[in-house]
Amino acid sequence: MAGSLNKVLLIGRLGADPEIKQMVNGKSVARLSVATSQSWKDKSTGERKEKTEWHRVVIFNEGLVNVVQQYLKKGANVYIEGALTTRKWKDEASGQDKYSTEVVLQGYNSSLTMLDGRSKSESSNLVSENKSSLPNDDFQPSNSDLDDEIPF
Repeated sequence: MAGSLNKVLLIGRLGADPEIKQMVNGKSVARLSVATSQSWKDKSTGERKEKTEWHRVVIFNEGLVNVVQQYLKKGANVYIEGALTTRKWKDEASGQDKYSTEVVLQGYNSSLTMLDGRSKSESSNLVSENKSSLPNDDFQPSNSDLDDEIPF
């Protein structure tokens, strides 16, 4: 369809160490669990509230899989660009159809940038397929309560 777009942009933290697996064709795939959070002040109580969303991220690009395997661990802050995809499979035990919605990084239109632990130029050159850095080069991740809860 002309004029359509499937693009996902996430800035979040890994909730677990990356999972690297070999596919049948011998290539590697990386799976990440990325948390994004938003917080707000409840108007009626004045209480601070927070909601965390978990995103499944799948990386098929061999170069990015190698970088993920070497440098990313639980708690890492990352910027991800990919496409939203839904997979369908049959559960062998129940025979029911199952679905999984994931952010997929594959091909030239995807990128992954580490936002902490390395200098900006190093991380950008290491893990971005087609981008030199975030759109705003002055971006600095803010300190939040999440930093205190995740040991790394």
